[in-house]
Amino acid sequence: MHPTGIDHLVLTVDDIDETCAFYGDVLGATVVTFGPEDRTALEFGDQKINLHEAGAEFDPHAREPTPGSGDFCLLVESPIEGIADRLDDHGIAVHGPVEKHGARGSMRSIYVHDPDGNLVELASYEESD
Repeated sequence: MHPTGIDHLVLTVDDIDETCAFYGDVLGATVVTFGPEDRTALEFGDQKINLHEAGAEFDPHAREPTPGSGDFCLLVESPIEGIADRLDDHGIAVHGPVEKHGARGSMRSIYVHDPDGNLVELASYEESD
């Protein structure tokens, strides 16, 4: 077996509407409903984050699903400084920008916390000469 990428991940959240407002209105995700259970997901390009409401998780789920335990990176196209300004306009505390090394090389990142306290890294790969 050789995994080739990540299709989706799942976040357990306290309030799906609040989470959708943050990721959709602030970060620009597309909020979608899918499946016969009318589940909610956040789409970013051809990947997505499925949402489970704490206490009403879909089976199967993590052994101990907990809001706020996530730590992940979303890639962005815009310059990081412009994104930091936009987040600041929304009253969202931003750490960075900082230089990091991602799966494909050097990138500039900023960090924010979503409504549940998950750490969200927003990163843009640096152009190479």
